[in-house]
Parts: sequence; C-alpha cells; structure tokens
Amino acid sequence: MQKPYFILVIAHSLHGRLRRVHLPHSVMYGILALAFIGLITVLGVASSYVRMAWKVSNYNSLRAQLESLQGRYQLLQKESEERSQQMATLQLFASEVSTAYGIQRRQPAGPPLPNEGRLVPSVTESLDQYNYLKSVTFAAFNRSRSRFVNRDAMPSIWPVNGRLVSAFGSRLDPFSGHGAFHAGVDIHCPIGTPIRAAADGRVVQAGWSPGYGIAVVLNHDNGLETLYAHLSKVAYAVGQEVRRGEVIGQSGSTGHSTGPHLHYEVRVNGAPVNPYRYLQTTFVAKSATARRELPF
Repeated sequence: MQKPYFILVIAHSLHGRLRRVHLPHSVMYGILALAFIGLITVLGVASSYVRMAWKVSNYNSLRAQLESLQGRYQLLQKESEERSQQMATLQLFASEVSTAYGIQRRQPAGPPLPNEGRLVPSVTESLDQYNYLKSVTFAAFNRSRSRFVNRDAMPSIWPVNGRLVSAFGSRLDPFSGHGAFHAGVDIHCPIGTPIRAAADGRVVQAGWSPGYGIAVVLNHDNGLETLYAHLSKVAYAVGQEVRRGEVIGQSGSTGHSTGPHLHYEVRVNGAPVNPYRYLQTTFVAKSATARRELPF
C-alpha cells in the first residue's frame, strides 16, 4: 500500500523545467515543527532583550535619582550643622554672660503657663536674647575681663608654627567624602616638631584617644580647655602643671589622620569654639611687635 505524501513542484526560471519532490507527511510535519520551534526561540530572545533593556533603563533612572538625593542630603546636612553650630554658640554665650554677671532679663507679665507648652525657645527668641545680652554686657565684660582673668591662662600663642591646612567648621571628611564638622584647626608641621602649650594649665589627659591618636588635653580653669592631637610623643603626665610656651609633646600623624599635622581645639564648658580668634589675636600682636622693632 502506497503511503500518502506531499508533492513539492520546483520550476526553473530559465529552462522552464519542472521538478517534483515527494515529501512524506512525517517529513513535512517535522519541517513545520522545526519552524515553530525556531519562531518560539526568536520570540523568547526578543522578549529577553526587551526585558533586559527595560531593567537597564530603570536602573539608570534609579541611579540618577539616588545621586540627586545624595546631593540634597549633603546640602541639608551642611545647613543643619551650620544651624546647630550657630545655636550652640548663642546658647554658650548667653550661659557664660548670665552666669558671670548674674543678669536676668525681665519678662513682661503674662497669663499663667498652661499644663502643656513649648519649653524650647525658637531661633528668633534665642537671637533676641543673644542681642539683648550682647548689648547690655559686652562692654562691661571687656572692661572687667582683665581684672579677674589670668591672661597666662588664656590660649594666646600658636602651639606650633605652621600653615593652616583645615579650618574650624563644616568640611568634607577626607576619609568618607561626606559632610562633617571639624571641631578645631589643623596646622601642618613635620613629624617630631615641638608642640607648645598655648596657655598655663593642668594636664587632664595624655595618651591615646580614639580618632585623635596620641593627644594632650590641658585644663585652664573657667571651663576653658585646649586639645593637641595626632602627636607622636607626650612630655607630661596627667595631673602635672604646664606653663604657657612649654613643650608638651611632639607632632605626628597618629589616629584618624592623613598626614603629619597638629589638630588643635579650644573648648569652653566642653563645647568646641573656633580657635582661630586666639590664633588671629596672636598674629596681630606679633605683627605689631615686629613693626615697633623696625628701625624706621
């Protein structure tokens, strides 16, 4: 019995010859199956490519959004640190003046306080209090300061001669690259340079401190302290008295440091303040002395 089959007719375009090819059903079905499998494969590859392109597009979009958010976060962090520093300075000044002179501003009479109320002053109120205390006491403070403050106990000299490489305040952290608050000033000097006490005081810390490396902290009374960090050696022990200008150690690059320098801080009641005003005063005094020594 003859099996059913398909006839494929092939015609030559030039000679006009016809050629018949007998294709069994099984062969024809196999060709159709292979064509179907090829079509499914092509569709699968195209679908995978489209999905991959879509994921790459989403990734690039999310990456751009992340970079934008990081920039905004760093900007907000810097503004927050500046506001916090301003508020701390205002509160510190108000506390010092009120304690030193016993001044208390009279408040106008008003209704009794409710059971629940706002206890923290606003920025406007803090600025108003600061301006009042400044206008009332600043002149008296300057006049009487020389009578009860030991000038030798005030940071009045450079702890080391060198170039200021990092100022007080907000900056980019050299290790993380993010915004950070720098609580002192960095003065460049080679390793082993003698570090001198900026004022008379007593050693309250001498040795290793996390982040600061080998550090010395001097207490100058009246809530005033100075810190000398990243040292290589210390010359005094805790409890010893130090005079202004005496060598308390040698510079180095210990602790959280990227190179040889001295990290110098001035603290008032535990809060860091800008030491540059003391360094600047010393520079002005040195310049005036140099001008007086000129022969013309």
